[in-house]
Amino acid sequence: MGCAACVARVENTLKQQKGVESASVSLASNSAQVDYDPQVVSAAGLKKAVQDAGYDLIVPEESDDDADSDPESEAEAEAERRREDDYKALRRDMVLAVVLAVLIMVLGMGFDPFPGKGWALAALAAVSVFWCSRRFIGTAWRQACHGAANMDTLVALSTCISFFFSLFNLLFPQVWTSRGMEPRLYFESSSMIVAFILLGRVLEERAKQGTTASIRKLIGLQPRQVQVRAGETILVRPGDRIPVDGIVTEGESFVDESMLTGEPLPNRKEPGAKVYAGTMNQKGSLAVRAEKVGKDTMLSAIIRMVRDAQGSKARIQQTVDKVAAVFVPVIIGISLLAFLCWAFLADDGITRGLLAMVTVLVIACPCSLGLATPTALIAGIGKGASQGILIRDADSLQVAEKVDTVILDKTGTITVGHPEVTDIQWIDAAARQGGESILKAMEARSEHPLAGAILRALEKVDAADGVEAFESVPGEGIRASHAGKNWFVGNRAPQKCSISDTWRAEGKTVMYFHDYERVLAVIAVADAVKDSSVRAVRQLKEEGVAVHLLTGDNEGAARAVADQVGIGEVHASLLPQDKALYVKDLQRQGHTVAMVGDGINDSAALAQADLSVAMGQGSDIAISTAMVTIVSSDLEKLPQILALSRKTSRIIKENLVWASLYNLIAVPVAAGLFYPVSGFVLNPMIAAAAMACSSVLVVTNSLRLRR
Repeated sequence: MGCAACVARVENTLKQQKGVESASVSLASNSAQVDYDPQVVSAAGLKKAVQDAGYDLIVPEESDDDADSDPESEAEAEAERRREDDYKALRRDMVLAVVLAVLIMVLGMGFDPFPGKGWALAALAAVSVFWCSRRFIGTAWRQACHGAANMDTLVALSTCISFFFSLFNLLFPQVWTSRGMEPRLYFESSSMIVAFILLGRVLEERAKQGTTASIRKLIGLQPRQVQVRAGETILVRPGDRIPVDGIVTEGESFVDESMLTGEPLPNRKEPGAKVYAGTMNQKGSLAVRAEKVGKDTMLSAIIRMVRDAQGSKARIQQTVDKVAAVFVPVIIGISLLAFLCWAFLADDGITRGLLAMVTVLVIACPCSLGLATPTALIAGIGKGASQGILIRDADSLQVAEKVDTVILDKTGTITVGHPEVTDIQWIDAAARQGGESILKAMEARSEHPLAGAILRALEKVDAADGVEAFESVPGEGIRASHAGKNWFVGNRAPQKCSISDTWRAEGKTVMYFHDYERVLAVIAVADAVKDSSVRAVRQLKEEGVAVHLLTGDNEGAARAVADQVGIGEVHASLLPQDKALYVKDLQRQGHTVAMVGDGINDSAALAQADLSVAMGQGSDIAISTAMVTIVSSDLEKLPQILALSRKTSRIIKENLVWASLYNLIAVPVAAGLFYPVSGFVLNPMIAAAAMACSSVLVVTNSLRLRR
């Protein structure tokens, strides 16, 4: 596809097929997303329909011969190979066209007339027009056979008209000399038009490859193919990419997960830890039991999500596509009108009219209109993916720009989502030295949910031997004996501790470790607030975004967390439907609301919000409901989402303003509308350079999002 008119034709062709519910075609990625009923139409049927429209479609082809083959990957590889071959051929033609254009210019303007000069120019120009620009002429002919026109039609018409007009003047000069007029040759114009347009296409393709670099980088992270099934155990050596999603069964190492989370620091992995395909094992060897392989891995899901998002269309793009669908016929009409006006109103009118016609055909640029929105969206969505932010579609990215209110869930969003020991106060150093090992031995035998938090806090302590008579006391704690003494860990104590009231006021759970005579340690356990949550809330408030906290937890715990992160608007003890109603009330007041959550209880509110953001470590339901997923569950990514949306929307507007103004100004100038006032007539060669620069400028502007 060469321009937005091509997109409109392919998209309409797909939508008209029986069984197709929706189709979205992207010029920036040269891809189509189609929702269709395979009982009514097949992928091969869609391919034939697109081919009948003058284009081609690469689709996955199922094969029964090789059970291990991946048709989707093979289709992707074929598409990438064809794109690479097309780009190399385009670059070769561009180099040849530039060389020919320079030769024609030097020969035409740098040498005095000599016998056969005109025929030498014609021969060189013929190679440029009919070989270097054969792709434009071929596509234009196929489109004409189907009663359609696109950007290639404009290029083919302009180059062929200028060439054949010059050839006519060379063959039949007497037609003009008999009227007292000089027969002029414009072979340099046709060759320069081809050179500039091919140069623009090469630069445009290179820039487009930059906007899709993120998805190619993700695909490049996919590990080499390994024959492994879920449930099998594999050995991952230092320096290897992990080929599956699984659980570490043996070994310890650090794993670089930046491609998933956007965080630069590697994570420590030990038995029981989760690992993901595509991440890099750094130090030690790991034995990994495979849970998900191939298309089921998180990396494959991310690649599908990013590709789908980059292929989706923003609402404004639908309007642009409607304009682009009629753009080429309108330009052809304007060029004919310019020719007729010059032919009847000016001396030497036919020559001037043909030049004006060629200039209008050359300078009009539906490419810049077609690329304005998708290149910015692809670059923005790709940038988000590289930072561990997965954006579902184009509308999700645009909605984020308007958010003025953010609602945060507490557990798993602001907090880490599981209890951690926040404080341990020992009565003295001697009590700590003797008591830590006994405390760990007792908690190691407990099944209470808070026992794990204490064990994590004491992971470097060796558990004491000889703990006996272990007993769980429901509602109170656990007790045991060691070295002839009785020990207790729980919520009651033989004496009052002043620090307890302070910690309880902060929403923490307080436990005591004692020997029934004196308290040896006071332990505070809470769902700890993430460090990033404090910074995220502060940044949102600095940007003028109101922040609310909604939770099903009690008022005390909610208020304590809110005070830590700086949130003033707090609502506790809410049911899932209460959260959704709260979002709806804010929307009735005119706010654009973003809801951030991680649990099943947040799914209703996420569905109601204008922008729904799920934490990557949350429930599958929350993630499937959300428009944006933060893979690392780092709340500090939320301001980045809003900033990325604002930048992307700004660049889309800049691109559309430029593309629209360019065409509104350039086309009348090319037609000679201002000639009566200024005496200025635009040269077709300058017009070709301007058109090439227009598309390149739009794509290059979109690439600023990658910085």
